[in-house]
Amino acid sequence: MDFSNFLYMGQEIGLLILFVILFLYDTFCTANGRKYFQTIAVSGFAVLTLYGFLPQICNQSFLVGEVFGGMYVSSDMTILMKNILNMATLIVFLQSRQWLQTGETLHRQGEFYTITLSTLLGMYLMVSAGNFMMLYVGMETASLPLACLTAFNKYKEQSAEAGVKYILISALSSGVMLFGLSFLYGGLGSMYFADMAAGMQLSTLTVLGFVFFLGGLGFKLSLVPFHLWTADVYEGAPTSVTAYLSVVSKGAAAFALLFVLYQVFGKVLGVWEPILWWLAAITITLGNLFAIRQTDIKRFFAFSSISQAGYIILGIISASDQGMAALVFYVLVYLFSNLAAFGVIAAVEQQSNGDTRIAAFNGLYKSNPKLATVMTLAVFSLGGIPIFAGFFSKLYIFFSLGAQGQWILFFIAALNTVISLFYYLLIVKAMWFQESAENVSSFKTDTSNRISLVLCTAGIIAVGLMSFIYEYIQTISFGV
Repeated sequence: MDFSNFLYMGQEIGLLILFVILFLYDTFCTANGRKYFQTIAVSGFAVLTLYGFLPQICNQSFLVGEVFGGMYVSSDMTILMKNILNMATLIVFLQSRQWLQTGETLHRQGEFYTITLSTLLGMYLMVSAGNFMMLYVGMETASLPLACLTAFNKYKEQSAEAGVKYILISALSSGVMLFGLSFLYGGLGSMYFADMAAGMQLSTLTVLGFVFFLGGLGFKLSLVPFHLWTADVYEGAPTSVTAYLSVVSKGAAAFALLFVLYQVFGKVLGVWEPILWWLAAITITLGNLFAIRQTDIKRFFAFSSISQAGYIILGIISASDQGMAALVFYVLVYLFSNLAAFGVIAAVEQQSNGDTRIAAFNGLYKSNPKLATVMTLAVFSLGGIPIFAGFFSKLYIFFSLGAQGQWILFFIAALNTVISLFYYLLIVKAMWFQESAENVSSFKTDTSNRISLVLCTAGIIAVGLMSFIYEYIQTISFGV
């Protein structure tokens, strides 16, 4: 290996460079210069996001290759996955601008951006891992700073409680995963995905190792029964952090699990397919049933995200290139839909002095009809109503299930889609048909958040209609 191979890690290197620049700027800039910090941070990350799309735009593969003897692997699919995570992070940065300019976070903007970038670096490593040790290092690099982000509002009891719960359960899940990896190493004699796949055979160590590994990664995905932390952490964390957890963290874990199952455990499909079958069915159902009971909007979307995680698992169960393409497309659509909802939540929360009850959205169409419209589009997309992108993402998932003959799971998922429409419509009812208990005057959200909501709305409408996006994802899924 020569040093030119490190060019395959171009996205990671770019992220590290941006991290160092922002860290030094935040440390040494003057009080006057600090006013421009957010603009520099968001602009720099936007450039990094565009850089990630260069291989696809130029039809070149200058970022495709292996480093460290196969511990790190970059392919067209991993590049696309990182681009999806980048787009979500950029939208979160835009939505967090107003929050970071008020209250106790006013002088801690630099901390938020640098900590977030460090978590994203860990997620990059998770996606590009070709070795379980690289996957574990990436997971820990992402998890530890995320605990800091959940407790970012350090003078608020709920935020501190959320940070403690997240770090404790994260530590437990990491221990469970390491325990499983020790079994896998004992049974297969290697940590490299390619070597493990070549020597894969059923044994007690292998099965136990897989179960413990899935338990560790199931925490990241909020799969039942590893979901108990989700609602409390989502409610207590700052809204921008909750949005980041619900999309970026979940997406990275889904991509990592997808690659591991395809590349390492592909020969023992009969072992893990029934496990994921039950996990998906129970996760979708319980997530939906508990979402109906919620009165806090952030807890509501916590259980909604649990249910959405079950749908993501459906793409993995299909064990096909069609399933892989459906999963990646689903995460892309989920990005725009969920972040649109959280952008509206952040705006209403700022206006209502931190009130995150669903009742705070009563009569929103009168005080801000544009926000009410965006939230309606978002929940319609999450629920899978035509013609929005969420309808097509669920449709592709269902097609992949049907192609594999998973008709019982197909029926369970379809039935739960109808249930989800009911509780998503509760928000629509509150905004358009419920009168607010107070006389709320009209208000405007900040420019940065408006830009993020425009991007999300465009994504909700356009991604489902531009069929070439799914076709491209399906093309690069072959041979992964």
